[in-house]
Amino acid sequence: MASDAPTPMMAQYLEIKEATPGALLFYRMGDFYEMFFDDAVAAAEALDIALTKRGKHLGEDIAMCGVPVHSADGYLLTLIRKGFRVAVCEQMEDPAEAKKRGSKSVVKREVVRLVTPGTLTEDALLEARRHNFLAAFAEVRDQSALAWADISTGEFRVMPLPLMRLGPELARLAPREVLVPDARERELAEIVESMGAAVTPLSRGSFDSTSGADRLTDLFRVETLDAFGSFERAEISAMAALVDYLGITQKGRLPLLRAPVREAADRVVQIDAATRRNLELTRSLSGGRDGSLLAAIDRTATAAGARLLERRLTSPSRDLELIRSRHHAVAHLVNERGLAQDLRNDLRGVPDIDRALSRLALDRGGPRDLAAIRAGLEGGDAIAARLSVDGMPAVLSRAAEALTGHDALLDALDQALVAEPPLLLRDGNFIAPGFDGDLDEARTLRDEGRGVIAGMQAQYAELAGIQSLKIKHNNVLGYFIETTATHAEKMLAAPLSATFIHRQTTANAVRFTTTDLSELETRILNAGSRALEIEKRLFESLRARVVDAAQDIHAAARALAEIDLSAGLAEIARAEDWSHPRVDDSRAFEVEAGRHPVVEQALRRQGGEPFIANDCALSDGTAPSSVWLLTGPNMAGKSTFLRQNALIALLAQAGSFVPAASAHIGMVSQIFSRVGAADDLARGRSTFMVEMVETAAILNQADDRALVILDEIGRGTATYDGLSIAWATLEHLHDANRARALFATHYHELTRLADRLPGVRNATVAVKEFEGDVIFLHEVRQGAADRSYGVQVARLAGLPPAVVERARVVLEALEQGEREGGSAAQKALIDDLPLFSAAPPPAPVAKTAPSEAEARLRDIHPDELTPLEALKLVYDLKKLTT
Repeated sequence: MASDAPTPMMAQYLEIKEATPGALLFYRMGDFYEMFFDDAVAAAEALDIALTKRGKHLGEDIAMCGVPVHSADGYLLTLIRKGFRVAVCEQMEDPAEAKKRGSKSVVKREVVRLVTPGTLTEDALLEARRHNFLAAFAEVRDQSALAWADISTGEFRVMPLPLMRLGPELARLAPREVLVPDARERELAEIVESMGAAVTPLSRGSFDSTSGADRLTDLFRVETLDAFGSFERAEISAMAALVDYLGITQKGRLPLLRAPVREAADRVVQIDAATRRNLELTRSLSGGRDGSLLAAIDRTATAAGARLLERRLTSPSRDLELIRSRHHAVAHLVNERGLAQDLRNDLRGVPDIDRALSRLALDRGGPRDLAAIRAGLEGGDAIAARLSVDGMPAVLSRAAEALTGHDALLDALDQALVAEPPLLLRDGNFIAPGFDGDLDEARTLRDEGRGVIAGMQAQYAELAGIQSLKIKHNNVLGYFIETTATHAEKMLAAPLSATFIHRQTTANAVRFTTTDLSELETRILNAGSRALEIEKRLFESLRARVVDAAQDIHAAARALAEIDLSAGLAEIARAEDWSHPRVDDSRAFEVEAGRHPVVEQALRRQGGEPFIANDCALSDGTAPSSVWLLTGPNMAGKSTFLRQNALIALLAQAGSFVPAASAHIGMVSQIFSRVGAADDLARGRSTFMVEMVETAAILNQADDRALVILDEIGRGTATYDGLSIAWATLEHLHDANRARALFATHYHELTRLADRLPGVRNATVAVKEFEGDVIFLHEVRQGAADRSYGVQVARLAGLPPAVVERARVVLEALEQGEREGGSAAQKALIDDLPLFSAAPPPAPVAKTAPSEAEARLRDIHPDELTPLEALKLVYDLKKLTT
């Protein structure tokens, strides 16, 4: 009877699995990561790989699947994207060492890391041009805070944050994973998951601010956190939870985090999640990067520059001096085209040194990461030399200073490394010849041994008289002599049998060894392994030296990203004819010939149709607030006009030039957008409910420095309900919020408010009518639209002619009723109109006798006509019509 006791290996697996609940266990077995039991079933389905069986446990078959170690990154990425966490369990000793303890001993294994969405570091698992943030939200009494870090770059920040602002900040940062107190998981999960992040609950101990302060001071090797800023208890709690989680997932090997930076909410423009989605800042409404503002303007040459651009677009500044200094840097590179082009050429050769440094700090790096640090510092030297001239803007000159002073480290890396090192440490041959005498000696023996092997092969071939004799190598036999079975008989017989010792017979060959070959093999193998051990020791020394210089390397990486971003923004300003915006503390908002950058590029790709630029002036110097009430038909470009002005303000405060002939932007504190219609079925919200929730958020939060764009408020309900809501919303924006706003509507009744509210002006998108069709001019002009042209737009959309004609008749009747009798007469007219009756069928066409031509054609079979007969038929038909 079989025992239910698990095998030693399976007992080890079950013990490790029990210690990693909630994660798939990648259990290293030789060249594969194997998964068992329920893990195997889940992974096989998620990865679309074969599910097999291996032995039994408690009388049941053990499900098993596996993935090769060398291609594990791709499988890890798939699992992470599908919501799994993965515990990576490695072999901590050579199997030969385990055998020394007994034939049934199991190789020691340990979980070396827990792979989660917010703790990725490998290039294959990350988007090079995007941050991968891990965030933590903490609450301590009446305070709350959010901390976030990207362990692949070392970025580490924190800010005080009330719960009501959690959603907008998560929308800004787009973290992959958010840590929350387990007692608050249920309440916070909806907010976090709605922003597309994974929720990870942690115990109260992880968020303890008292022990957390000690955790942070130990990490940064300081006596107190005061050197980094004055942090509230909630901020310390959030940072401590984040660091504790990194210790758990990285199994004690903490990543190289920079000193924490305290952000203030009032230093950046506040943009809520709905506005980010509506303006398509980093993702289009379809969910991809294409079609977004980021994709349209990204001209950066490096991954770090692209990540910085995304941060600037999602967090435009409210620091006037900082904005102006960034504009000055861009303007300088716009004017100095040659310098900008040289910088961009240099930057294209600069690797992502932030992420290379992070991998080295976590001991996941290889020789190529050291080479990346070398290449980055070398490129920085060349760039600093170009910028070290008088008259350089402060942003660029400060960046140039951060790129210097790395000579000692750069010299060490340059002398130690070959030009193009391998990816993996175990591949060896990455230390340059002449750098280490012991290494050169071991390599000489190893390499000359290979030459001796070749000479020995020739010697044995001559001795045996067998020219096809070969000396080969594999991991089982080591070096061996191989010949065909036909020639082997000669070698097995005297006198050759005294020299050649039989080792193995295969289907097609026989293998031998000799005493001399065995001795040479020992010398060669020892030399190779010794050379690799020396290289590993030298690698560790270089790695430690790089990690010790991490602070300076991080500063150089930030400087390269800043220069790259300035050069990239200068490139698009030149290419797209963007202008230098004027930003000040006023309430001005004056844009001349503004354009939508994404739409303009899309039109160009679709055939070169020009984008119609438009002015926008929301400030006249006298009104307490300024609102444009925009009317005009659908498809005329109202939504584009609204969005482009919001994007111009955002770009200006992000430090970029803007797509306009000129722009004067008074500081904007908040940008709110309610454009487009979408329901939220998951929360049971209709389109109208979503619209009202977003409008309520705007009216409750917008201050007098806000820029608000609203499109078709009230359209999702009954006409008079919608009109009343739109009316009241417009009045509240004008009287209470006192914000600058663009308000698009089809309710023409609202245009009368321009006569009553001093800060409201009417504007309309011009169209022309020609033979019943409407032609969109896409020009925004002062004044109100006379009507909406909805029936004409419906015709352009392809509604059946009968429907379009019926709509026109009904519209004319309604308009006439309104003119003649006001609301009562109009109601009676509506009651009389057969709106819900079927349209009368078309009048029957009277039947007439067929013409001679029709009679002639009825008897014709085209497939049977010869060309000559067809030609004759045409002439005959012609005669019948004359």
